[in-house]
Amino acid sequence: MEKQALRERVWNDLEESGVARFPFPPHGRIPNFAGASEAADRLAAQPEWESATTIKANPDAPQLPVRRRALRDGKTVYMAVPRLRDEKCFLKLDPDELEDYDAATTVSGSSTHGEQLGPDEIDRVDLIVSGSVAVTKDGGRIGKGEGYSDLEYAVLRELGLVDETTPVATTVHDRQLIDEAVSLAAHDVAMDLVVTPERLVRPEGSDQPAGLDWDLLDDERRDEIPVLRRLEEDAVDARDP
Repeated sequence: MEKQALRERVWNDLEESGVARFPFPPHGRIPNFAGASEAADRLAAQPEWESATTIKANPDAPQLPVRRRALRDGKTVYMAVPRLRDEKCFLKLDPDELEDYDAATTVSGSSTHGEQLGPDEIDRVDLIVSGSVAVTKDGGRIGKGEGYSDLEYAVLRELGLVDETTPVATTVHDRQLIDEAVSLAAHDVAMDLVVTPERLVRPEGSDQPAGLDWDLLDDERRDEIPVLRRLEEDAVDARDP
């Protein structure tokens, strides 16, 4: 099934079933859902969460309970600056430095309360939490279609901040779990844990992208994302010392 048709079906279903939560409409975004807090609690009961000291999380509404739970559990949270548009392309939320976790973990609050860092200032990431529009039961993730979640993973991989053993989780509603096979590309990041308000799915391991696929990055994207320019320059310098 084509990804966009699948997105539209899931967005429509969440809206028509009453499962969708603010912001509305769910279309065109990582959709918020009833039970997001329960899904975050279920994720927090997993050993990957308990052993993590640093978590890279997406900024979307359904993962807000995940970000707040992480800070309350004493974990450092990293979030990417939207579209990786700045030289300092990550935000750090340090539970020891913040007073108001609720304010710091909103989209607007993270830029105010978080510390903006360059790639060299980030600690190794122990767990990645991604938002999804839909997820297959074998761990295939369908995002909203812009590709930034996969790109952020690839950048972290290039920087040596994650590797093939770094677990990747998503929290979704059960209605976002699908049975259909979806054609996924080599740059698509697979989910190791799929967590809903009611259950946990651990797909069998899939190979993760080893880094950036430069053939997929056009000149416009390379020019607008400083960290890509830097990594490309480093690659050139490595080839021509």
